[in-house]
Amino acid sequence: MAHTTETLVVQHTPGGGPGRWGAWLAEGGLDLRVVRPYAGEPLPDRLEHAALLVLGGAYLPDDDARAPWLATARGLVRDALDREIPMVGICLGGQMLATVAGGAVQPEYGEPEFGSTRLTLRAEAADDPLFHGLPAHPPAIENHVDAIVRLPEGARWLARSERCPYQAFRVGTAAWGVQFHPESSPERIALWSAERLERHGVDREELRRRAAADEAALTEVWREVALRFAALARNRG
Repeated sequence: MAHTTETLVVQHTPGGGPGRWGAWLAEGGLDLRVVRPYAGEPLPDRLEHAALLVLGGAYLPDDDARAPWLATARGLVRDALDREIPMVGICLGGQMLATVAGGAVQPEYGEPEFGSTRLTLRAEAADDPLFHGLPAHPPAIENHVDAIVRLPEGARWLARSERCPYQAFRVGTAAWGVQFHPESSPERIALWSAERLERHGVDREELRRRAAADEAALTEVWREVALRFAALARNRG
């Protein structure tokens, strides 16, 4: 692969863009190519990029009937794994990584998680290229009802929460999946569907206030992870 700093970003929904990670990856020296297949923009069949970022969305990883581009997105995840191209999968993207690598996801499984949530790093995070040296209990913004129920064989399990065990993991040397939204912000919570949250007994404004109280820690931790990922992608590009 020719040297490049371009990162392919797969955006599944109109409101699900790269958010703060777009600015942080750019700060780390990566150029972003955001593709919006829901709007008819075609995904490539093969990665010719320094890295891959697969974002979240209100689908299961194999929900091809509603989102026919997911098959191509899964192929890109497989390509990243096979060629050790650095990738991060966020929420749906993390679930996609889990299933492509042999794990399993269940719809509406366990207790939903919304808003700023306390994570617990596992011992395996201590020497991980992205998660080493982070606070033991960093906050992260959650917005999911589906969940990973089995990690791929050989995956490194990096973080958990009280309600959802598989919050972060790594497959191979350079593919990470997270259930939470490191790209999100308190301001973005204000754009979430109030009706959807109310169905789960959650108040959107209260979620935003709690996330705002954690804003300094959210920014410090997930900016550092984004910059580490950008450095990894640059060095392998």
